[in-house]
Amino acid sequence: MLELAGVRHAYEGRVVLDLERFAVPPGALIAIVGHNGSGKSTLLRLLALVERPSTGEIRWGDAVVSSPRVRPRAAARRRITLVEQRPVLFRGTVRANIGFGLRIRGRRGVEAESIIAAVAERLGITGLLDRRRHELSDGEVQRVAVARALAVAPDVLLLDEPVSSADRAAAQALYGALAEERRARGLAICLASHQLEDAYRWADDIRALAEGRLSPVTPENLFRVELPPGQGEETKHVRVGPIAIAVTTGREGPAILAVPPTDIFVSKEPLVSSARNVFTGQVTRLGRPRPGVVHVAADVGVELIAVITEEAARDLALAPGSPVTFAFKASAVRVF
Repeated sequence: MLELAGVRHAYEGRVVLDLERFAVPPGALIAIVGHNGSGKSTLLRLLALVERPSTGEIRWGDAVVSSPRVRPRAAARRRITLVEQRPVLFRGTVRANIGFGLRIRGRRGVEAESIIAAVAERLGITGLLDRRRHELSDGEVQRVAVARALAVAPDVLLLDEPVSSADRAAAQALYGALAEERRARGLAICLASHQLEDAYRWADDIRALAEGRLSPVTPENLFRVELPPGQGEETKHVRVGPIAIAVTTGREGPAILAVPPTDIFVSKEPLVSSARNVFTGQVTRLGRPRPGVVHVAADVGVELIAVITEEAARDLALAPGSPVTFAFKASAVRVF
C-alpha cells in the first residue's frame, strides 16, 4: 500500500498540503476532487515520489520510500507512474513514446512490440502509432501518455486531469480502458479531476481537498468565509455572496464552510421546518451519477448542489429552470 503519513509540504514557506494520512490501497479506484489550488497536483507529485515532503513520510508497505532525509527509492518509483495534466511526449512516433519505458527496462524487440500493440488497442490509439507529436490533438496526447504509463505495468497509476482535453466519447473510452486494466491485474488508480460527475460515476472512493487538507464533504458546496467574533458556540450568519448562511460554531476568522449535499432538503416551495437556512431559486442542471441518485444544482444566489433520490426528483417534477427551495439546518454546516 502506498501511503502518506504526517505529511506537510510547503513552497517558499507556504504550506500547500497538510495530511495526517492518505493511503492508496492495492486495486483502489480513487478520485481526488477540489478547486484550483486545493493541492491535488502537489499530492499526486508526492505520491509519485517526484517530490519529497517538507515533513512526514511516504511509505510503501512498511518501508519509508521518501522523506525529508530519505531520497525517493528507485525501486518504488518504478512501481508508480504519474501522467500529468499537460504531458510531454518525446521526439519520435507514438510507437516510440509508448515503448520508451519498456526500453529503459530492457524489454525490446518482439516482446516490446507486442506490449505496445496491446496497450494501443486497449486505449483506442492503434491508428496513431506512426504519428508524431505535432500530428496529435491535445486529447490524443493525453491518451498516448496514459498508454505509455500502462505499458510498463505499474502497481499504482496517478492521473492529473486525464480527460481535460478529451471529448465525451474519448473520456468514456479512457475510463472504460482504465476500469478494465484494474479488473485484469489489480491496478490501483488515483485520479485528480474537476469533473465531479465523472468522479462519482467512475470512482469507488472520492476524496476532496480544500486548502491542502482533506475535506469532510466533496467540493460542491465549499465556501471561503470570514467568521465573525462571538461568545463561544453559537449560531452565526455568514455572508456568502448575496446570501447569509446560518452556521453553529465557536470559531472566528478565516474558515471554509461545507454544506453536505445529502443534508439539503429539496422542495418546490418553502415548507414549515426548523431549518435556519431556507433559500429559493431555480434549478440550473440535473445530474445522474449512478442509478437511483440525482444531483440537483440550483442558483439560490450562489450555486448549491443537493443529492436526492430518482423517485424524489420525479415526484417534484424537477427540470432546468423550474423553481426550487433548498433548506438545511445550521448544525448541518461544517466548518474547517
